[in-house]
Amino acid sequence: MDTSSALAGAPQSAAAPATASGCPVDHTLLRALAPGCPIDHSKVGVAPPRSRADQIVRTILRIKERPANVTEAQAYGAFQKSMLISATRCTLTYVVFPFVLPAIGLAARVGPVLGLIIGLIAITCDVFTIRRFFMVDHKWRWRFSAIAGSVIVLLSVLLVEDIVHLLT
Repeated sequence: MDTSSALAGAPQSAAAPATASGCPVDHTLLRALAPGCPIDHSKVGVAPPRSRADQIVRTILRIKERPANVTEAQAYGAFQKSMLISATRCTLTYVVFPFVLPAIGLAARVGPVLGLIIGLIAITCDVFTIRRFFMVDHKWRWRFSAIAGSVIVLLSVLLVEDIVHLLT
């Protein structure tokens, strides 16, 4: 298939490489499938219309407007990191602390202390992930926020359990 004829009718910005234009979309495979860029670059820097709920969340998270250097790829990366930290916390809580630490003779108080530290880090990462998705006005920001919010609730329960365990 000749992609040069397909790009002939495309706007000039669509023919430019992704790295040169700062576009977050990889255009190497996209050129063979469809002409043009799926991102409307004419509206870069212009705030999209937002619902009242979006405005409330952006106010709570203290987000002004989308910074020029933040991309959707960074939002995905932040989400992956926060989920990895949360998964590590759960693995430690349910596998390492109750089975491995007692087997090697470590004190019972080590688990809750480590759980508190890792849990607080995981919750912080989840909040930054939600913030990043709203910052870039990602189309799935509410879905990712629901997932991250659920993880935050579960981690909060684990934090309370760790605190109770330390106090008793």
